[in-house]
Amino acid sequence: MPRNPSTGIYSKPAGTTPSVGQVIDPAPWNALTTDLGNEITNSLPRDGSAPMTAPLKAASGTVSAPGIGFATNPQTGLYLKGGGLLGFTQNGVDVGFDKASVYAAKSGDYTAVASDDNAVHRFTQAAMLTLSAAATLGANWHYCVIADGGDVTIDPTGSETIDGAATLVLKNGHSVNIICSGAAFFTDKVYSRIQSKADSSAVGDFVVGLILSNNGSSPNTHIDFTSGSARSGASFVSSAASFTKRVTGTFAAGTGAGGLDAGAVAANATYFAYALRKDADLSFDVVFSTSPIIGGITTTLLTGYTIVKCIGVVLTDGSSNIRPFVLYPRDEYTFVTPVKDAANAAISTTSTFLALTVPNGARVKAKLRFQYTSSATTAAALFSDPSQGILAASIGNDGGNVGSVQVAGNYAIGSADIWTNTNKQIRQVAGAAGNIWMWTDGFYFPCGRAA
Repeated sequence: MPRNPSTGIYSKPAGTTPSVGQVIDPAPWNALTTDLGNEITNSLPRDGSAPMTAPLKAASGTVSAPGIGFATNPQTGLYLKGGGLLGFTQNGVDVGFDKASVYAAKSGDYTAVASDDNAVHRFTQAAMLTLSAAATLGANWHYCVIADGGDVTIDPTGSETIDGAATLVLKNGHSVNIICSGAAFFTDKVYSRIQSKADSSAVGDFVVGLILSNNGSSPNTHIDFTSGSARSGASFVSSAASFTKRVTGTFAAGTGAGGLDAGAVAANATYFAYALRKDADLSFDVVFSTSPIIGGITTTLLTGYTIVKCIGVVLTDGSSNIRPFVLYPRDEYTFVTPVKDAANAAISTTSTFLALTVPNGARVKAKLRFQYTSSATTAAALFSDPSQGILAASIGNDGGNVGSVQVAGNYAIGSADIWTNTNKQIRQVAGAAGNIWMWTDGFYFPCGRAA
C-alpha cells in the first residue's frame, strides 16, 4: 500500500506524474485511481457512518494538549501519561480516578503501606494497625478498616496523628475510612459520630446492671461489678464484661487494679463508686472516693477520663475491710451480718440523734430493727427521719414505731425503713426513759437502678 502503515503518510504509485503533451499510460493511471479509491475507503468517515476496522492511534499529547480532544475545547480529552498510563484532562487539569478496591482479611497486627491505597482490610481479631509515614503514603492515599472480631488500634507512625489524636481505637463491629493528607491522617468522621451519638442525642439518669458484690477470692479488698451501663445527663458509658476494682491502692486503669482516687483505705469509711469513661476509646472503669458528689473527687489520677455517675457504695469495718453485703434490685443493700448500732443504750423523752452504720455524706433509707424496754408500763419509742424535726413519742403526740411496753421491764420490738441525714443519723425519742437495741440490716442508696 502507498500509505505508510507506521506514519500514515500517503505516497502515490510511481509513474503517475504526467508531463505536458505526454500520452497517459492507462496502466499506472488506473493503478493510481484504484489506490486513491482504496485509501478513501480506508479513511474514517467524519459523519460516523462507518467504524474503525483496526485500532485508532492518536498522538500521546499532554495534560494541556491531549492527544484526543474536542474542537470546541481542545484542552479537554485523553492523553498518554508517563509509564504508559492513560490520562484524562479537563480544561488542562489532570482528572484522577481511583484504582479498584482490593479486599483482604487480616488476623493479626499489620502495617499499612502505599500499595494498600483504596484497600479494604477486615480484621478478624483484636489487632494493632500501624500506618506508614504520611509522607511515604502521600496525599490522597485512603484506606478502609473493618473491626470484625476485636478492637483495632490504629496508630500513625511516630508523632503523626489521626483526627488530631495519637491513636484511634476502632471498636469491634465498626468500620472507618482513613485518608492521608501527606502530613497527617483523618477519618470520614462517621465512626466518631457513632461514638458520640449516645451522648449527643439522649438524656436521662440511670444505671442498668453494674451490680456490686464482694469479690469471691478477695472479699475484704476487692469489689466486682457485673456488665451494664450508666448515664447521667449527656454522659454515657457501658461495660460488656464484668469488672473488678480494689480499695487497697490508688487508681490505675483496668480490671483488678487499684480504685481509690487518693490516699489509703481507712477503717469505718464510706467509698462511693463512680463509673468512668476513658475519653480515648470510651472504655469503662471505676474509681472509689469518699466524696458523695462528683465535684469532690480528687482527679489527679483521672486525666483522660470523664466521671459519668455514682453507681454504688461500699463501707469498711474497723479493720479497714469491706463489709460483706448483697445488692438487690432498686439499689437495696443488705449486710450479710446485721450491724448492732445500739445495745442497751439509754433513750429518754428528749429527742436526740442516733448514728448508724450507713454511708456517710449522703442521705439513705436505713433498714432497721429495734427493741425497747422501760420501767414504765405504757411507754413507746419513736425513731424518725431527722428532716421531720423534733418529735415526741406518745399516742397523744407523734406516736411510736416500737410498740408499747405493757408490763414494766418487758420489751417491745419493731422495724422500719427510715431516711437518715448526711451524717448517718436518725432521731430517737421515747415516751418514758428506757433502753434500746438497734440492728441495721442495710440501706437503700438510690443510684438510678430500676431493677
